[in-house]
Amino acid sequence: MTTLHHAHDSHSHTHTHGPECGHTEVPHGDHVDYAHDGHMHREHQGHWDECERDEHVVHEGHEHRHGQDCGHESVLHGDHVDYLHDGHRHAEHDGHWDDH
Repeated sequence: MTTLHHAHDSHSHTHTHGPECGHTEVPHGDHVDYAHDGHMHREHQGHWDECERDEHVVHEGHEHRHGQDCGHESVLHGDHVDYLHDGHRHAEHDGHWDDH
């Protein structure tokens, strides 16, 4: 998995994320992403990164259909909704689920 390293503009992101900040925490490997204004942010070396993959990764063998009443937390992510499921963010794409 390759994740793009794009520092979030500090002028537009003065908020400090943490367990009590009110934004959804999304466990992601060895760190926590925070869903904020349609973006995923992670702390990195004194700044906040946009946490986005640079590749298309299909979540294989995912039979569950996410939706409004599926029981998984939904997170606005750009122009779509991700669903938090078993430590992954799933997004519907071309008839399958992507692993964000």
